[in-house]
Amino acid sequence: MFGKTPLAWYQVTRERTRLLVAIAGITFANILIFMQLGFLDALFDGATRPHRTFCGDIVLTNPKQHTFFSPKSFSRQRLFQALGYKGVESVASVLVGTVQWRNPVSSQIRSILVFGVDPLKATFNLAGVQQSVSTLKIINRVLFDRDSRPEYGPIAELFNEKKTVETELNGKRIKVSGLFSLGASFAADGTVITSDTTFADVFNRKGTDNIEVGLIKVTPGADVQSVKEALKKAYGNDIAVNTMKEFAEVEKNYWATSSGIGFIFGLGVVVGFIVGVVIVYQILYADVSDHLAEYATLKAIGYTDRYLLAVLIQESMILACFGYAPGLGLSLLMYWIAQTSTLLPIYMTAGRALLVFVLTIAMCSISAAIAMRKLRSADPADIF
Repeated sequence: MFGKTPLAWYQVTRERTRLLVAIAGITFANILIFMQLGFLDALFDGATRPHRTFCGDIVLTNPKQHTFFSPKSFSRQRLFQALGYKGVESVASVLVGTVQWRNPVSSQIRSILVFGVDPLKATFNLAGVQQSVSTLKIINRVLFDRDSRPEYGPIAELFNEKKTVETELNGKRIKVSGLFSLGASFAADGTVITSDTTFADVFNRKGTDNIEVGLIKVTPGADVQSVKEALKKAYGNDIAVNTMKEFAEVEKNYWATSSGIGFIFGLGVVVGFIVGVVIVYQILYADVSDHLAEYATLKAIGYTDRYLLAVLIQESMILACFGYAPGLGLSLLMYWIAQTSTLLPIYMTAGRALLVFVLTIAMCSISAAIAMRKLRSADPADIF
């Protein structure tokens, strides 16, 4: 009959104040983990978003380039050499750099990421670019990312009203002739796309003989991996050859391992987990200490340590569920606030919600196992 008594439930809910403190502690730990994971995924998503929008199957870059946002150039002729290999249908180049943008309203100067492309070739698979890229044939025309930080000015509103916006890019007069949507990241607050000719003029380059990214499109039906291996063998160590997926993965690995930002966010997840373990342990330890005589009595009438451990784990599971729900809800609110304020791609995913729930269950289970050490000290001989 006793086995049917919800002992764990009674233990958890008996002290309402203690229960509320436990829920608040687990909620805090969950929010900390959710936010760190959200920022970490936003870091990776923002850093690799340009990579995922390129039109192509294979990418060529300078092998000394560690991150796309600190590019190193190589000869355009090396890209054209790929046209001589079986399976290569077409090639396109991208110039990449960062210069100063002048806010047309406040005259504030701010760094902005610039892509230079050939207006006659499909380079970006982005809504807005395909419709307006032909306007880049005119010198000193650019397309502006409407999802850039507001410090660049109300460009989208001005463009929708006047159909053109004039400002300066690296001290050169330019006109905005179209809008597209890419989004801000930890590495770039805003982006513009222009022709390779305008790019060379803005960056004071003598020409476009050197490029930062080479895009290769394979012929329909050709095996991308086979073409990549053939090109990699041909270029040797002079040029880095990757598929689009590998290109994005290289960038992600850089921010995860070579950047302090990725380490800090990852460490925040670990800290949040440890905080949750400590909080739940303190609650369970206090519960065991307050009811040590009762637990000793249970031992005296035949209940084993395994049974009592199961009771503690049940208590921890109840606390985990009670703390997870408000943690998830508040994290959704904080995601919205962070995304609105920073324009970074911070949003909840089902996978992340499930991961944090599993972590919550794990940290509560660990806490129960640690608290069991105190429970083992409950000796019936000391009570009777």
